[in-house]
Amino acid sequence: MSGHRFDPTILREYDIRGRVGKTLHEADARAIGRAFAVMLKEQGGRTVAVGYDGRLSSPALEAALVEGLSGAGANVVRVGLGPTPMLYFAASTLGVEGGIMITGSHNPPDYNGFKMMLGKRSVFGEAIQKLGRIAAGGDFPTGQGQVTEKRVLDAYVDRLLRDYDGERPLHVAWDPGNGATGEAVEKLIAKLPGRHELINAKIDGTFPAHHPDPTEVKNLKQLQALVAEKKCELGIAFDGDGDRIGVIDGEGRILWGDQLMVILGGDVIRRQPGATIIADVKASQVLFDELKRMGGSPLMWRTGHSLIKTKMAETGAPLAGEMSGHIFYADRYYGYDDALYAAVRLLGILGRSGESIARMRDRLPQVVNTPELRFPCPEERKFAVVEEVKNRLRAAGADVNDIDGVRVRSGDGWWLLRASNTQDVLVARAEAKSEGGLAALKAQLADQLRQSGIEPPQL
Repeated sequence: MSGHRFDPTILREYDIRGRVGKTLHEADARAIGRAFAVMLKEQGGRTVAVGYDGRLSSPALEAALVEGLSGAGANVVRVGLGPTPMLYFAASTLGVEGGIMITGSHNPPDYNGFKMMLGKRSVFGEAIQKLGRIAAGGDFPTGQGQVTEKRVLDAYVDRLLRDYDGERPLHVAWDPGNGATGEAVEKLIAKLPGRHELINAKIDGTFPAHHPDPTEVKNLKQLQALVAEKKCELGIAFDGDGDRIGVIDGEGRILWGDQLMVILGGDVIRRQPGATIIADVKASQVLFDELKRMGGSPLMWRTGHSLIKTKMAETGAPLAGEMSGHIFYADRYYGYDDALYAAVRLLGILGRSGESIARMRDRLPQVVNTPELRFPCPEERKFAVVEEVKNRLRAAGADVNDIDGVRVRSGDGWWLLRASNTQDVLVARAEAKSEGGLAALKAQLADQLRQSGIEPPQL
């Protein structure tokens, strides 16, 4: 059989993703299936679970993927339409040796892609490049694997509900953003106590209400309005495939991923004193300090859901989270990022507390920080710029953490510069106790960029 070459832009660090009809085609899905079957067999596996999200292109890509997998001898369990964590749940509970989710996550409607698991581990980095090489070689086994269907949505929702432990009913607003979580959220709130207000539940790959990315303030406007109108205690939003969460308090204020992690982490530490809690390098220093104050062992790690999951497994951490809203529970759960499960645990915490989430937010130490700043940098220069900045700072005796880019601490606070793994951009963030301190940090960052020939935008 002849080999297949992918558009090189779709083989990314954490997944395979591209524009349908431009860089990603059904032929690619078929080749991914064949190559994945080879990797599955190398690991001693034979059976893979396959799910897909609500994008218009997903059913056709799913059919082509299944054709490729089964044509190369792999058995396939089709779990159908739903969020990415439903596929992870299937891969963790159905006795299969792998899992593939067809999803464009939070990308624009014309994008789609594939998130993959071998065993319980994410396929990322070099493993994705290997898949590309196998496809190019064209040396696929032939055979006819068995294809079965097993809907797991109800079992998944029942598993979410099993860990709800609230003691008082709550008034909650929900916005799935017309993404793949819609049906799961409907089933979930039908069985949760309390009052629930639901918008944008219909799964629609054109995303008519707003883009399904809860890290963007503009995408939370509808939820904020609903919380205000119905006088809810909080609002919960999901991204397009349900592995990232957004949260609004009763006053309409956004709780970012690191603020949410203080609340979730405190609950885990009360159950497991000294527990390792992982957060990514973009998270506020407040999170790391608060986790330590509460008796936990905070661990700063590299950004990226696959990298975080791998570190969790290595350290035995019961909880991890990213600024982007990926929350990973291994405490009573499976260790993958599941925004619906994180929502259930959050509601349990609030339902056992006499405090509102707004009050919990107000008790956090107050700091000022920038949003995530992104600016163009040529692909061939981005990692070199970060290395140059690190070397200059180290030579000057600065306090530098280089676990993922450079995170620089000073008396004013901290700033971060890292290269994106997926785009030709540099990513920066800064945080201080005062506006004056923040201005000083941004000036340091801008100076370092200029020394490496990058003219920073208005910071």
